[in-house]
Amino acid sequence: MTSAAPPTEEEAALALLRWYADMGVDEATAPASSDFYAFKKTAPPAPVPGPPRAAATPAFAAEQDRPSTDEAAAEAGRIAAGCATFEDLEAAVAAFEGCPLKTGAKNTVFADGVPGADLLVIGEAPGRDEDRIGKPFVGRAGQLLDRMLAAIGRSRTENTLISNVIYWRPPGNRTPTQAETAVCRPFVDRLIELTAPKAVMIAGGAPLQALLGVTGIMRARGVWREIETAGGARVPALPIFHPAFLLRQPANKRLAWADLQALQGRLDQD
Repeated sequence: MTSAAPPTEEEAALALLRWYADMGVDEATAPASSDFYAFKKTAPPAPVPGPPRAAATPAFAAEQDRPSTDEAAAEAGRIAAGCATFEDLEAAVAAFEGCPLKTGAKNTVFADGVPGADLLVIGEAPGRDEDRIGKPFVGRAGQLLDRMLAAIGRSRTENTLISNVIYWRPPGNRTPTQAETAVCRPFVDRLIELTAPKAVMIAGGAPLQALLGVTGIMRARGVWREIETAGGARVPALPIFHPAFLLRQPANKRLAWADLQALQGRLDQD
């Protein structure tokens, strides 16, 4: 048996080209192949000096100049302490720039209802509808809240004041951060002091933590507690489920009804 003749130079070149094609090589970058392992490592070239950096944009500069949480809370405390009336406080909150949420909100959502009413409802933060209209609890959860209040003879038009622990809508309706609630807390305290309610209804877990430092609305609901403001005012407070939670979990409405009856009993006391 005779061995096959070695391929000619042309046949070898064609075979190599076919192999290149099979491997996906479709472009030549040099007249001769290079040995990758023969390359020597060299230091990267020095950066070419460019033009001086531009000054910060106004938005970035404002971000850089924004006070810390402690500084903003201290400023809020100073402003709130200087408010002698509900109207003063409402105007002060609208003018306050220390909470970063304000930059992304359409409206400041301070309160709705009757200042000085014996019931103060404090919720979490504005949602989309509240941000658009500028009043708290006006969406589906607000409609349910109105029905809950009506069940115990209460109304925002007659004998109830409604507010939140945050006055500007968080992006995507997320839960407010502790820093955000800390900045707004002096205004909440002053609202309680100026309106002097007989009781506060804490609607949901976020205001429960912000006002009382307590977590877990499932365990805390229905248990009377006491809010103490920075100025020393003390007011009884009853945590209940947030109406938005009850829309998602209607089976818990029976517990909310029991809490509302307890609230009514406290308000009816002389």
